[in-house]
Amino acid sequence: MIGARLRAIIVKELWAILRDPKARITLVVPPLLQLFLFGFASTLEVSSIRVGVLNMDNGAYSREVIQRIAGSPNVARIVALRSDAELRQAIDRQQVIAAVRFDATFSADIAAGRGATLGAIYDGRRSNAAQIVSGYIERIAGEVGASVSARAPPVVGQSIVTHWFNPNLTYLWFVMPALIVIIAAVSALSVVSQSVARERELGTFDQLMVSPLRTYEILIGKMVPPVVIGLANVTLFVLLIPTVFGVPLTGSLLLFYIALLFYLLALTGIGMLISTLSQTQQQAFLGMFLATVPLIILSGYASPVDNMPDWLRIIAYANPPTWFLNISEGVFLKAMPASAILANTWPLVIIAGVSIAAASMLFRSRME
Repeated sequence: MIGARLRAIIVKELWAILRDPKARITLVVPPLLQLFLFGFASTLEVSSIRVGVLNMDNGAYSREVIQRIAGSPNVARIVALRSDAELRQAIDRQQVIAAVRFDATFSADIAAGRGATLGAIYDGRRSNAAQIVSGYIERIAGEVGASVSARAPPVVGQSIVTHWFNPNLTYLWFVMPALIVIIAAVSALSVVSQSVARERELGTFDQLMVSPLRTYEILIGKMVPPVVIGLANVTLFVLLIPTVFGVPLTGSLLLFYIALLFYLLALTGIGMLISTLSQTQQQAFLGMFLATVPLIILSGYASPVDNMPDWLRIIAYANPPTWFLNISEGVFLKAMPASAILANTWPLVIIAGVSIAAASMLFRSRME
């Protein structure tokens, strides 16, 4: 009888979500759109940039630097400048994001072995992009400097930089595993936060109260569909990300799905708390939005958790996406070992237990 009642409430909840064709579309199409749109928009790469050049030297070495800047795939156009005033005006009017200035003795100083200084001015109003463009120009200048020093006697001591797990620093490799965490959180919370509020708004909550279903059966019935839908969406992402976006999947899928299950349960407990506290679906939607933004910001998706103040870091450690983000990036990019996955999974187990227990107590008190 317990199995039959559970099956009945689970089928009823799934049917309530899937019976509307528009609702079925909304469960699949928006997450896919978010995956593709955010995958290409959430990137720190700066491309199609315009760089101004004030060349007062016209020597061989300044021309080599300019040619390498122009040949960069991130540079769309080189803007020739004739004076310092024109350089300032180009930056002020945002005609260029950066301007490079060569003194009249630039090439002569390099040829004489005295070394030369390359001047660069950046638009600080676009600070993040300017810092990235600064890295591009510094790397190009460093390559020219290395080619010049190669003609001189070898220098003792060199550093070789190797990037582990993402050798080419491809931003899609960083972004796509993180988007699994963010989109799964948004879709799971949006489904479960509406469940109890929808019953209240439609007037069917009283029918649940007088039904032979026990409280825990109602809770399980309402929590299973969001978990199933979340597993289906993430499975679709796991198939698309390596095949379409070329992000390697190097770790254990079995351990990934075990962690994913507890992650979805933790989110479901939070969503059930929101839904139980809400009287209408509009309140539930606003509550879901109120919870989603801190979940994303504190997850480490935009900025590392280690950079946060100590008191905020404590809150971040109680945030489910914080832990699953480590797992997702680790499984995709660096073949995270089982011990590391389990070290990030047991906090999800605790968060899931606490949130579901709190939702159960609140739901029971509301039913009574």
